[in-house]
Amino acid sequence: MGLDRSKRISEEIKKIVSKIIMNGLKDPRISKLTSITHVEVTRDLRFANIFISVYDPNVEDDNTIEGLNSAKGYIRKEIGKELKLHYTPEPIFKKDDSIQNGMHINDILSKLSNSNEDKNKDDDEDEK
Repeated sequence: MGLDRSKRISEEIKKIVSKIIMNGLKDPRISKLTSITHVEVTRDLRFANIFISVYDPNVEDDNTIEGLNSAKGYIRKEIGKELKLHYTPEPIFKKDDSIQNGMHINDILSKLSNSNEDKNKDDDEDEK
């Protein structure tokens, strides 16, 4: 299977699962503010690793993954309807911490920047 085909299938699965989360699931554990960050399918198309990030501070990521896992059969069936592949990949939901890690790094950089500005102000005042 070509890399381009794998990439196209991953993108389609991402669109389908995003649509299902927004419109098709009634589980209260799954936040509507859940985002699919990326999808990786195995070479044989048997599995699709679906990475999610939850932007809702009132909902735990683990609860959302638990809810998605309980709806795995329905989600797989919907993927199969849309993609019409010989074999529908089994969705495997995983937590993606990259957004939280990026926000943490931004916070650290902001604090460093602010402390440098404060230090520069103090140095300027000392020179006067």
